[in-house]
Amino acid sequence: TMSNIITLLQLQKKNKERVNVVLDGKYAFALNLQAAARLKKGQQLSQADLEALKAEDEFHKTYETALRYLGSRPRSEKEIVQYLKRKKLDEELIAAVIARLKELNYLNDETFSQFWTENRQQFRPKGVQALRQELRQKGIDSETINNTLSEIDEDAGAWAAVEKKLAQWQTLERAEFEKKLKGFLLRRGFGYEVVNRIWRRAQTEDGN
Repeated sequence: TMSNIITLLQLQKKNKERVNVVLDGKYAFALNLQAAARLKKGQQLSQADLEALKAEDEFHKTYETALRYLGSRPRSEKEIVQYLKRKKLDEELIAAVIARLKELNYLNDETFSQFWTENRQQFRPKGVQALRQELRQKGIDSETINNTLSEIDEDAGAWAAVEKKLAQWQTLERAEFEKKLKGFLLRRGFGYEVVNRIWRRAQTEDGN
């Protein structure tokens, strides 16, 4: 019968963050360094110990996966949940990882909303309506969306969006110029009032 005595703890050659656990002379499973550091050779593990260690390792692996996904850019909670679900992971495990990420403030929908909105304002200005829609799709709640978007100067964003295009549009007939500018801003989710103000400003800047 198996006595579940640890006969060897060995760092993996390919991944120095993982340790192979050998029980009774046979490879049993691998653990992250953190969990393995608490074990020692000659220690006997009960069935419950084994289950707990494997569950902890599952958590650790899922957590690391989530952190890597967060590494490329901030994400909303909904984005992370969907990403982990695609990996066919257990719902309870996902919930536990999300809770830990929030506790450590790696996951914060308010911070994410700010990041997303500022990024848009800087690289691809959009109207409040379009931003609201995008944030809603990312699973952000209405209150957070309202707080984030209350800061936005839509006129400045709209002007920044068209400014680079004005030179090429100014050679057009007035009606065509108006159609181009307004169509462009409406597609970006800017409201009619903003669009009309920008159109008036474009004509004066343009010297028409």
